[in-house]
Parts: sequence; structure tokens; C-alpha cells
Amino acid sequence: MYNYVPKSQTKPLKKELIELIKSVQNEVRDRFAFQFQFVGSESRNMITWNPENNIGFDFDVNIEVHDAKENYSPKKIKTILMNAFNRYTWQYGYGFCEDSTRVFTIKVKDRANSRILHSCDFAIVYRCADSRQQYIHCRKQNSSPCQSMWGAKQEYLWQYQPKGYYLLPQKIDFCKKNRLWQEVRDLYLDKKKKNTDPQKKSRSIFAETVQEICNKNGFYE
Repeated sequence: MYNYVPKSQTKPLKKELIELIKSVQNEVRDRFAFQFQFVGSESRNMITWNPENNIGFDFDVNIEVHDAKENYSPKKIKTILMNAFNRYTWQYGYGFCEDSTRVFTIKVKDRANSRILHSCDFAIVYRCADSRQQYIHCRKQNSSPCQSMWGAKQEYLWQYQPKGYYLLPQKIDFCKKNRLWQEVRDLYLDKKKKNTDPQKKSRSIFAETVQEICNKNGFYE
């Protein structure tokens, strides 16, 4: 049964993640600067977990890179950041970074019981002059998962966020103004429970939840 994780449990972990990220900022500052922001479930106090499964709960962080002169390719940026994180993750109990299509992930594991206690997904983003946002996308080839950023069958490129990304704040506002937020929270828990795709991230499930509630109550794109 999925439940919302109390803030008293996530607050000290968030503090450690901030310390870790600041160490990485110092590590890469000679190459490029970046800002970071906790997004998704944590920003809305909607982090969930199911004590009966082995995947724990997760945080979502956007890393906004400042490389205006485009000195580094998307692959190089991700390589630099993942290598820098790998130098410090062990100090906080995290393993090495794991790469995927839209993010890279660090996890704290209970290896004795084959469980993930908690994790953090990092999306690398860039805000363009027209206020649109791009993120580093790992393009899969031959249906192969992006298990390693050094693999021969992966291509890294900047990709614009989809239209739904920009409308999400409006949809959230619509739900709150129309007293639908508890319905959002309930449906989100239900969707988390029914999700069978381990690659599907919480932020995607949340966006689907809000979209479904909006469509049912008269908000259309």
C-alpha cells in the first residue's frame, strides 16, 4: 500500500543531498556553473513509498547548467557531472550514478535485503533565451536501454520539453482552485500502486495524474 512519506523523514535526507550537490558545484566550477532545484513530489510534499516493495522513495532535482558559449557537448556535460557525483556519493551512502533516458540516478541500497531505501533522479536542463527549457536526452538505439553513457549505441542531445511540461503549472492551479487537489493526491497514489514499469519516473506519473483530473473536470489543452 502506497503512503505519503512524512516530511520529518525526508527533511534530513534533503539536507544531505543539498550538501552533496554543493560539493559537486565546487568540483565542476572551473568548467561550468549550475543551479539546482528540487522539483516534482518533494516540492509538493507528495513523496510516496510502499514499505512492501523494494524500490523505496525518490527525490527529483533539476540541474540547470550555464554553458552559454556551448563549450561542452551534452554527453560531455553529463559525463562531467556524473563523474563529479561519483567522487562524493559514497560519503552519503549512495552508490555510483546510473544513467537513463532523461535523468541519472543515485541510490541508497540495503544490499543484504535487496532493497532500495531511497534515491534521487537528476535531470540536466538548460533555459533558453525564449524561456523554453531543454534537457539532455539519451536517445535509445535498437531498443537498448541507456545503461552506460559510454556505450556505443547511445546518443546524447539537447531536447525541448514537451508542450505538456509548460502547461503543468496551469493545470495544478486549476486543480487547487477547483478543490480537486485531494482527488489528485488519491489518484496519484493509486497510479503509483498500479505502475509496473520500473523506468517510469514519479514526475511522469504525477503529470499523467493531473492531466486525467483536468480532462475529467473541463480543463483541456
